[in-house]
Amino acid sequence: MDQSKINISANNLYWFFKRFSDLIISFLLLPLLVFCTILIVCLNVFYNRGKIFFIQKRMGKNCKPFFAIKFRTMSNATIINRKHSDPVETERITSLGHYLRKVRLDELPQIINVIKGDMSLIGPRPDYYEHAVIFLNTIPEYRMRHVIRPGISGLAQIRLGYAEGIKATKNKSKIDLFYIDNACFYLDIKIFIATLLTIIRGFGK
Repeated sequence: MDQSKINISANNLYWFFKRFSDLIISFLLLPLLVFCTILIVCLNVFYNRGKIFFIQKRMGKNCKPFFAIKFRTMSNATIINRKHSDPVETERITSLGHYLRKVRLDELPQIINVIKGDMSLIGPRPDYYEHAVIFLNTIPEYRMRHVIRPGISGLAQIRLGYAEGIKATKNKSKIDLFYIDNACFYLDIKIFIATLLTIIRGFGK
């Protein structure tokens, strides 16, 4: 598929209101972010000693880098040694971090990225920049998934979960391109509800 075949300008009104709704919802979520930050500051003393936030270079719209903000869920590491094909280093996930990941609260600070314009609430999940550069050179579809802003949640994320390696990332890219081609508020609402159900189920475990 050639990138020129992805015509996001065909629905300019949708993309305009998508950005508008991203901003409104993100500003409404700011009090929740403040509350969670204060709570995690207190809990970190006992269950997750160290910095509150984890900031990582990710690949964004038009393959440009940006710095994604998350609540830290893993023990500190001075350098990331995990290769693009390696699984998540689960042994580094703290007890509090495990729970934050299960209910997806670790992603909440990314509403700051949404407000800044780096991300959207719904879209392709951004990858660690160094890994993304490798994917650009090995997966033809991968570059095309960056014609829009990456999202906090996305269609590939709810269908496949965490993607590891070239094959999984290729499958993820195909689903991301399907989302871009068919993006509409109905599809966004379906992804939002699926994400919300994941959060609710996480709280219930």
